[in-house]
Amino acid sequence: MDITLQVNGRPHTIDVDPRTSLLDLLRERLGLTGSKKGCDHGQCGSCTVLVDGRRANACLALAVAMDGRAVTTVEGLADGEELHPLQAAFIEHDAFQCGYCTPGQLCSAAGMLGEPGPSAVTGDLMADPALTPEEIRERMSGNLCRCGAYVNIVSAISEVAR
Repeated sequence: MDITLQVNGRPHTIDVDPRTSLLDLLRERLGLTGSKKGCDHGQCGSCTVLVDGRRANACLALAVAMDGRAVTTVEGLADGEELHPLQAAFIEHDAFQCGYCTPGQLCSAAGMLGEPGPSAVTGDLMADPALTPEEIRERMSGNLCRCGAYVNIVSAISEVAR
């Protein structure tokens, strides 16, 4: 089945098996190996990418469902040689250890910064709360880090959110 999608700002028309996940398409067909295959069940977040600017687990999304959509991977966050502010903040705050989850953390944080509204920890459900450390932890809870770099991840995201 032929699909057309934008990946990191570049158009691609690709013949894919309808059973192919977006993650497998990105890694195996397009050579974009930043997004990682962790649990393959949508529970760890290491495969998180942005689809039309919103966070998505690439391991759960079928590639055929991406026809006509824009996908941004960690490779597409930077502007040429200039790092995305989140990438620079992750380096500055040492917000990674082994680095396996980092691409998913970065894409999730980039999407989260553009998502207004309350979360499960927001006191006033009619408010658009400030991104406090508590709000950031809740909004990033779908991205796991086995090394435990959460304190630094929250610090890095907080810096960019200000």
